[in-house]
Formats: sequence, C-alpha cells, structure tokens
Amino acid sequence: MSFMIILAILVIVALYSTVILVPQGYKFIVQRFGKYYTSLTPGINFIIPFMDKVAYKVTTKDIVLDIPSQEVITRDNAVLVMNAVAYINITTPEKAVYGIEDYIWAIQNLVQTSLRSIAGEMSLDDALSSRDHIKAKLKAEISDDIADWGITLKTVEIQDIKPSSTMQAAMEAQAAAERQRRATVTKADGEKQAAILEADGRLEASRRDAEAQVVLAKASQEAISMVSSAVGDKEIPVAYLLGEQYVKAMQDMAKSNNAKTVVLPADVLNTIRGIMGQR
Repeated sequence: MSFMIILAILVIVALYSTVILVPQGYKFIVQRFGKYYTSLTPGINFIIPFMDKVAYKVTTKDIVLDIPSQEVITRDNAVLVMNAVAYINITTPEKAVYGIEDYIWAIQNLVQTSLRSIAGEMSLDDALSSRDHIKAKLKAEISDDIADWGITLKTVEIQDIKPSSTMQAAMEAQAAAERQRRATVTKADGEKQAAILEADGRLEASRRDAEAQVVLAKASQEAISMVSSAVGDKEIPVAYLLGEQYVKAMQDMAKSNNAKTVVLPADVLNTIRGIMGQR
C-alpha cells in the first residue's frame, strides 16, 4: 500500500515536471543532460522529466541599462564626467546566455570604453555640444559587437556631460577673467570717448570764443568808425559822453564791497582827451 502511494506521488511529480508554463515576455532555455536543447516560448510547453531542465529564464522585454558615470579626457586634455543609458532587447536568448558570461556587465563596460574613445577624438566644446553625434557614433560602434550575443541595441542616450569639479572651477575662473577683461576694455573705451568728447567740446568752445571776439572786435571797429564819422573834430560832445561813462564806472567801483578808496584824476577833461588819443 505504501509502495502505491509513493508511486502515485512520483507520477504526480513527473507530470507536474513535464508541464512548463512560460509567461508572456519570457523565454526559457532548456538543457538536456547539461546540453542546450531548446528554447520554450510563452504558453504551455512539455519537457521530459529528469532528462530536461529549465536552466535559464530570459526576458524578451526591452532592458534599460544604466551606464555608470566616468571621467573621460577630450582631445584638448579637458576632463569630462559622462554617463549614459542603453536600451537593449534579447532576440536570441541562447546566444545571450551561452555567448557571454554576463551580458549586462559586458554591455556596460563596452559602452564606457566606447565613450572614452569617442570623447578622446573630440575637443571640449564639441563634446559639450554634440550629444546627437556621440549617440549615433556610440550606437554604430557597439551594435555589431552585441549582435554576436543575440542582443539588439534599440538606442543609447547620453544622460549627462559636464566638466569635472576641477575643470569646472578652472572654466569659471577663466570666464570670470574674461568678464573682467571685457569690463576693463569697456571702461577704457568709455573713458577714451569721454576724453575725446571733452576735448572736442573745449575745441568748439574755443572756436566759438574766438569767433565771438572777432565779431566784437569788428563791431567795436564799426562803432568807432561811425562815431568818428559823426563827430568829426567836435570833441566836446564826445568828451561829455566819455566823461559820463567814466564817472558812472567810478560810481560802480565805489559801490563795490571790495572797493575802499576811489581815486579820481584832477583833470578829468585831459584824462578823457587822453582816452580819445588827443592832446
């Protein structure tokens, strides 16, 4: 009786081991006596108990691989920190499990190595502004390599490209120096323009003063000529007029706060004659 129970249990276990349910989005790798036999697709599958074994369960969904950050050196010896993300799909599971020991670790290192190689051929400015170029070149370089492992590279994206901390400090110092240089040049240009404008102003003012003096001199000359023509030899009216102006000037001087003593000539008439140039 006990033998029948044991036999029944073994039959149930055998039947249970025969039926394999593969979920959607996976493929199971079956080995027979330790050797690759077949790949099971999603759904109900049957294997031979104790002979066949499900050795690997491989996803057929897209896999997102985070590529760790690393320092790369550009062609002009600038240090950049770069990281990326790769999207892969396993199209041939048996190649992925038997062709490489650890395809995830291998792809991460392959992407990092290719990034260092690509960045080493570019200048700092090109590396910072050419993400699409780096992405296209990176995909082209690693697609053929991982195809041998039954893996397709859907796409690869450059997440971040930035200078290292020391490089960033140097760039900030350089930018600050450039801003200071521009400010100094702008200030010097402003002072130069101000000096030029000030000199032009002084020149124009001097020219205007000179023109005004010429105009006043001509006016005085014409006035003297007109007075001389009108008066002729009659000196009494002229003497009277000049004397009146002379006395007025003396009065103004006497009213000034700075004037303490006003001296008048004894012979005003002769003085006026002297002003007129007559004796």
